[in-house]
Amino acid sequence: MREVITKAAIQRRSYWVDEIRKLSGHFGDDSDRLQKEIVREVKRLGGPALLDHLRLCGAIPESYHHDSSEEKLYSKYTDILLWSAFNAVGLRSSVSKERADTADVEVFAKGYGFVADAKAFRLSRTAKNQKDFKIQAMDTWKRGKPYAIVVCPIYQLPASTSQIYQQASSRNVCIFTYSHLSVLISYASSKGNAKAQGLLREVFKVVNALNPTKDATSYWLAINRTMLGHSASIAKFWAIEKKAAVESIEIAKEEALGYLAKEREAIMRMSHQEALNELVKVRKLEGRERVIKSVADNGILALR
Repeated sequence: MREVITKAAIQRRSYWVDEIRKLSGHFGDDSDRLQKEIVREVKRLGGPALLDHLRLCGAIPESYHHDSSEEKLYSKYTDILLWSAFNAVGLRSSVSKERADTADVEVFAKGYGFVADAKAFRLSRTAKNQKDFKIQAMDTWKRGKPYAIVVCPIYQLPASTSQIYQQASSRNVCIFTYSHLSVLISYASSKGNAKAQGLLREVFKVVNALNPTKDATSYWLAINRTMLGHSASIAKFWAIEKKAAVESIEIAKEEALGYLAKEREAIMRMSHQEALNELVKVRKLEGRERVIKSVADNGILALR
């Protein structure tokens, strides 16, 4: 029985998965509209709605095709949630309109600034490498700011050893999770934005002070002890998000497996010709044929 993530939260997730699919078309306009709709929802329903989003947003829906417009818009959705989260703790922030070579979120705190990026992955994706987490890129995208933060789904992070932890501590890039961010938001709601901002600054400083190592345990012990040691009131929020993290995995698995079951059923109900047509479509043969046929002599050798 779920204790933290409610049925309403799951329904909200389903609504936004469908909404992003409907919106996806013109990326710039869709991003602006998506941001405005999320702002209205969070303003109407408050912090709990934002926490619902953060707890479930780490899994890219299996129903979105790879490199599709909806997948790209979903990435922007997670950036908007990150922007909303930092706003919720009283920080000024902005979501980048650029598509490459820049951090997705820029944040301005008292006396310093930092850049941020939100990550999400498909549950069906098996191999992830260090480049997926953009640690080195985030260091480059600081552009004079002292800190950077990459927020990831907790269940997709390496739990033993990984080069991303060595990169993070050597380049002063904080690897954070949506669970840790949710704790920060709850702490701000309970004790005020100033204390939450102070805690976030402590987290940045402890990452900067770490001895570079690939060991995940060393990294997360430093982060967790910093947060839990900041205030006794953190413990209750920690316990809630610990439960929510376990529940979010089960919910993400149910969503993904449910979609795959429907896809399997649809395939099994196809006629032989429908199955062949679908295979041609999946292999993108017609599109590849059009590209091949469009290749022509570019006249370079005629230049004398």
